[in-house]
Amino acid sequence: MKAMAVAAGALILTTGMALSDGGMTVQLPDVSQIDTAEATRLIAELANVNVITSNCPGYEISGGEWTLITGTGDLLAGKLGMDASQYDRKYYGPAFKLLDDPTACDRIGPTAKPLIQRLIGMGGGTTPLTQSQ
Repeated sequence: MKAMAVAAGALILTTGMALSDGGMTVQLPDVSQIDTAEATRLIAELANVNVITSNCPGYEISGGEWTLITGTGDLLAGKLGMDASQYDRKYYGPAFKLLDDPTACDRIGPTAKPLIQRLIGMGGGTTPLTQSQ
């Protein structure tokens, strides 16, 4: 289940690709021009969407989409100077608490596809570049 891997995130490669827990890499967006305020908003949105799409029936996403979301979140955490524990505490803790809200799935789930399209518009991709056998 992706939910267990959510907090671990994806391994960011220096080439702007992310490697998911299944061995898939995708192109990540360029976040170099995003300011701190926007990075903070985007990383929170990514964590929320990640948790909801990993735990709410009807809002599932593909492995490539998941890798794009988690990889971009990891890039932003690095840009904001956070280590993994700070990232988990600040963004994934609140995101998992959303699961206690019975309206969260239907409120946040529909935002996943537009968010993915936004990341693609920033240069990211969902098509696997490589996949381990």
